Amino acid sequence: MSNVKNMDIDLMQNELNETMNALMNGDYEGKEKKKVLARIERIQRKLSKKRSGTVLSRAFKRDLVAYSFIAPNFIGFAVFTLIPIVFAFALGFLKWDGSNAIEFAGLDNFKRMADDTFFWAALKNTIIYSVGTVPLTMIASLALAIILNQKVKGRAIFRTLSFFPYVGSLVAVTSVWKMLFHPSKGPVNAFLYYVMKIPQDKLPQWFSGSLVLVSLILFSVWKYMGYYMVIYLAGLQGISSELYEAASLDGAGTWSKFRYVTWPQLRSTTFFVVVMLTINCFKVYDIAIMLAGGGSGELTPSGTVLVYYIYQKAFIDWDLGYSSAVAMVLFTIVLAVTIIQFAGQKRRDR
Repeated sequence: MSNVKNMDIDLMQNELNETMNALMNGDYEGKEKKKVLARIERIQRKLSKKRSGTVLSRAFKRDLVAYSFIAPNFIGFAVFTLIPIVFAFALGFLKWDGSNAIEFAGLDNFKRMADDTFFWAALKNTIIYSVGTVPLTMIASLALAIILNQKVKGRAIFRTLSFFPYVGSLVAVTSVWKMLFHPSKGPVNAFLYYVMKIPQDKLPQWFSGSLVLVSLILFSVWKYMGYYMVIYLAGLQGISSELYEAASLDGAGTWSKFRYVTWPQLRSTTFFVVVMLTINCFKVYDIAIMLAGGGSGELTPSGTVLVYYIYQKAFIDWDLGYSSAVAMVLFTIVLAVTIIQFAGQKRRDR
């Protein structure tokens, strides 16, 4: 056994010497040189392992310890996130109601969407909601951050009040919002009726019909602008005051300072805000249910969004294959929008 071990060591030593001689005498460059160096390192590890007689190398043991710390989190992620995602993608090509046998459906689930008016209504509402919410929230949070970044009295109190809607319970704030905009008892419609003299039958129905998306957009802007205000405040406080001093020496006014100093310096912050807002808007569900769901918790076609439609098809109609296909479409849209945003940001950085 010892002779066999010595022979293996001699063979590996000869291979190592030949490789090193080839590297020294050869004309290797670029990738070829890296490959030869990697081969030398690999042979040296095997030779060291063979000479010491250890089954596991020191580097492998070190890696094993590191993976043991990562393993619990990764196992939880794999069981509760990764595997369900993979299964949901596979389910988009299957037909299953949760109790009967699974049947292969191919692209039938995706073909059904072409004639599904409720799917197109949900997609349209989601896009309108996102297009309305993202720019308004960004503008409101940036304006609020600029104002509260100034040295004003009670600045800390106003920052806290602006952030409160975000940390407040969604059930509580939606209940308050619904009372404020109640069609017959709310102060908003009371103001329109008594002060603006709008007839009773023409008062807006904020949570039904064509105004439901307007209500969702306004509520989302009010709730989330405090969170993104904090992000913008962090970006504003990272801008050097020397830039503003130099702009003042050049005679720049308030608008010029914002245009040529503040806005360019906040480009990366704005990019993060836009990406996160877009993703959150496309997966909106809870706000729509709380505001426009009514007593039954069901949304009308004018207020249906894609995530609610996925939930409805999956857990009300038990059409799990079709709901997974719709989820794949939503994932593809969000991924495409995010990739376009990253590409645009990369182009602007150049």
